Amino acid sequence: MHNLPFDRPGRFWRGNLHTHSDHSDGALSPEETSRLYQEAGYDFVAITDHFRAEYGFPLTDTRALRTTAFTTLLGAELHAPRTEFSTEWHIIALGLPLGFPPPDSAESGTELARRARAAGAFIGMAHPAASLLTLPDAESLDAAHAVEVYNALSAWEDRGDSWHLCDLLLGRGHRLGAYAADDAHFQPKDPPGCAAWVQVRAESLNPNALLAALKACHYYSSTGPEIHDVRLHDGKITIRCSPVSRVLVTGCVPGKQLQAGHALTECTLPLDMFRASAYIRVTVVDATGQRAWSNPIWLS
Repeated sequence: MHNLPFDRPGRFWRGNLHTHSDHSDGALSPEETSRLYQEAGYDFVAITDHFRAEYGFPLTDTRALRTTAFTTLLGAELHAPRTEFSTEWHIIALGLPLGFPPPDSAESGTELARRARAAGAFIGMAHPAASLLTLPDAESLDAAHAVEVYNALSAWEDRGDSWHLCDLLLGRGHRLGAYAADDAHFQPKDPPGCAAWVQVRAESLNPNALLAALKACHYYSSTGPEIHDVRLHDGKITIRCSPVSRVLVTGCVPGKQLQAGHALTECTLPLDMFRASAYIRVTVVDATGQRAWSNPIWLS
């Protein structure tokens, strides 16, 4: 009813949805990139090289890197003209079929995203803050499944958080997911990778199961803390998590509920102030400032 993943069958699988290799502007090969994530405790990675003519429109084939304990999602970062403040769109597309045709010069970002979604892809709005996406830009990308609300590489450049734009879209009734990602290139000037991820609830590590769960918003995102459970009951919300210093519940109405303390692992908050809100979302913050975010939880 509330699109919550925590009591669904299966388990959480840790993955990164936005990564680059030397098939575009990354420093490492797909093999090295995948190995780095696997050694960091990830269960899957999507290498999303820039789908541009200058790189030969790569759709990096990582199927040979899959094992029983680690898998990959095939995808790319798609580009087409244009947004209000940029010459091109940045669109994450996961689950693209090999041989997906490149865009022609007349295809807009909106049309390209629709075509990728029709081909079976999960569509993400990449780093909106870094791209200076406006609300009209974002509303025009009607094929999107989710907004990239935190981008670790863009955070290094002080434009990593895109929750404001996501909340505006949600407040206007757009039912979107929200995910965090590295956007790792592993260049010498870049921040370390493995800094932001999703925890996807699925019954198996099969790529199709992961993609289905992503499309259904059965995941949460993190830069550190874990969210163990979110449950709505009797006009209240209960959150269980790894030890944190703050728990916030936010909606599309002014104000928010906050519970603070030392090493919180569970709290219950009333929902009465969100009676006029179609959704809420949960943020937990640990003692070092690292965060985890639920997807939007629809109340109606």
